[in-house]
Amino acid sequence: MKTHYYLGWFNDFFPENLSRQLQKDITDRKLLVMISSNPLRDDADGAVERSWLEGAGIAFDEYQLIDYRVQKEDAQTLIQKASVIFLLGGDTLKQNVFLADYELAEWIKDSDAIVIGASAGSINMSSKWLCSRKFGYPVETSSLYDGIGLDNFSVLSHFDLENNMELVQRELSSLSEEMKVYASNKDCAVRTQGDQIDILGTVYLISHGEIQKLEETF
Repeated sequence: MKTHYYLGWFNDFFPENLSRQLQKDITDRKLLVMISSNPLRDDADGAVERSWLEGAGIAFDEYQLIDYRVQKEDAQTLIQKASVIFLLGGDTLKQNVFLADYELAEWIKDSDAIVIGASAGSINMSSKWLCSRKFGYPVETSSLYDGIGLDNFSVLSHFDLENNMELVQRELSSLSEEMKVYASNKDCAVRTQGDQIDILGTVYLISHGEIQKLEETF
């Protein structure tokens, strides 16, 4: 069964329970492929996300970053070879455009690698996501974007839920009629393996306009 991690953001390191679960899941540690969220910037190199994994005692034989400096065909080949694919945090829109430009979505969906996304990366892993000015995006009109679609739900990640609960529920109400929406702040994770969904930290489920806090399961 394929395993996916939808992460928020971690200021320091992964908590111990998340580290333990990742150590169990990530048995193949030959190649970590990171997908940039700002693929035109040289400094968007995934150093922070790598430090999380290293802090959890997870190191790889080889690390590769995919951005516009990598040829499209080479990027697709790296996805095929990856042990773990990590969609980096940062600019959700720029990463979404890059995924489309390089036609990476189907390659990622077909891969047997564990797929991890942080913040923007986890949003782009989901089936659809709402691009709204109220969520901080530089747009005038809200619109839905297609993500990779690794699981049939939407994700709002790394957003200040505690102070914006009514706004979040209102903005995502329409989308939640179509699919479940998992909303989380920092220091959170949603893990899927087949039909099983595990929760770490403060995560809310929005479905058919109703919002509820989920219990932690690891």
